[in-house]
Amino acid sequence: MTAPLYGLVLAGGRSSRMQRDKATLAYHGGTQLECAMALVGAHVERAFVSVRADQTGDPVRARFAQIVDRRADLGPIAGIAAAQAEHPHAAWLVIACDLPFLDSSTVKHLVWARQAGRQATAYRSSHDGLPEPLCAIYEPASREAIEAYVQAGGRCPRKFLVQADAALLDEPNPRALDNINTPEEYRAVVDALSGVNRHIRVQYYAVLREQAGRSEETLETAAGTPGELYAELRARYPFSLAPEMLRVAVNAEFADWGQPLADGDAVVFIPPVAGG
Repeated sequence: MTAPLYGLVLAGGRSSRMQRDKATLAYHGGTQLECAMALVGAHVERAFVSVRADQTGDPVRARFAQIVDRRADLGPIAGIAAAQAEHPHAAWLVIACDLPFLDSSTVKHLVWARQAGRQATAYRSSHDGLPEPLCAIYEPASREAIEAYVQAGGRCPRKFLVQADAALLDEPNPRALDNINTPEEYRAVVDALSGVNRHIRVQYYAVLREQAGRSEETLETAAGTPGELYAELRARYPFSLAPEMLRVAVNAEFADWGQPLADGDAVVFIPPVAGG
């Protein structure tokens, strides 16, 4: 018999890098926690917010049914373990509250593709191919395994999923699980969601310079990441190199393809070096 599906929004972090409570950040006409709870609530029988013991009276979190961490300073896995201990018969759709690009279709696909006979169902990261533990479904069969992992000193839910019996899915929206941790990332996300354009200086080298017919240019673009910018440029120029064949630098430092872009950034797409 398939276990009932409950929802858990992880909102017990300390937001130290953001320098303000990430659950209260505003997106889509509401706080991030409100949006996350509404998103999860549409796909589960019951939904809860995961909190630390000292957060239970917080007005933003007190509006919702809560599950309080039973262990301190373990991070997200403490919330998952507490939920499983409180309702051991349920499977849990777990998401972090700091996923501003997470959309209903991504959650719906995860629920639709759920493999209840496994310990978990999760997305495979579009950045590194590893499991994404904070938008995943944890079955009752994973409860004892998670408890044993924690008792053995484990803290990272991603590492748990790597060694667990987990079904991994490809992300339908590669940006859906990008999280934010700093004020700069928050500003970039707000711009991206509001459609604000940025002025980005792009430099081209080797084959990209030949195919673009220029060595550099300054673009006005709504692209929020180097990955989105390169996709936009491939639609404009006959670039023959796929992104995985390139490296990217932002403001003279190597960067991730999902790094948020800001107005005035300088971006370089670096092709492979010819020869040996």
